[in-house]
Amino acid sequence: MNDDTLRDTVIADTQRWLERAVIGLNLCPFAKAPHTKGQIHYAVCTADEPEALLLQLQAELTALAEADPAQRETTLLMAPRQMADFLAFNDFLDAADAVLEELGLEGVLQVAPFHPRFQFAGTEEDDIGNATNRSPYPTLHLIREESIDRAVEAFPDAEEIFEGNIAKLEKLGADGWAALDVGASVTESAR
Repeated sequence: MNDDTLRDTVIADTQRWLERAVIGLNLCPFAKAPHTKGQIHYAVCTADEPEALLLQLQAELTALAEADPAQRETTLLMAPRQMADFLAFNDFLDAADAVLEELGLEGVLQVAPFHPRFQFAGTEEDDIGNATNRSPYPTLHLIREESIDRAVEAFPDAEEIFEGNIAKLEKLGADGWAALDVGASVTESAR
């Protein structure tokens, strides 16, 4: 698949996941507004080397920090040709945090992980609660700290969101999650 087609497909799949799961199930009550206002920037790293992803991450962090929040509130950076293994992706997060630190953006931005095989520590791989952070492709969500602060002000019991999400997903079950059809539409071998 050529890079342009892959990029378009990855963005469409990610938007479907965002609309059906994240917003549709209200897994993140703060996602709907920037989505509706067109303030989410979607970026795709089509390279297959982690070094290329780090360079693109650096560029995307810088661009987000410099952008007017009214135009670009947040960024989703997807890497469809990399880190199919969740543990490799999880290890990569240390390098992502190092980039944030090198840019002097700690306390300004943060990076949140999403992955098709996301697994919280102490859970089984097939635990439905892991779906709260399962996206179609390995994804780095670049978030403004100010946005998090505003969200916490608006929803002071933010820690209850996670517990509520687990309860929603347990009620939905694996079959209900599968019925949302929020996975990748391109097989790993075709990327």
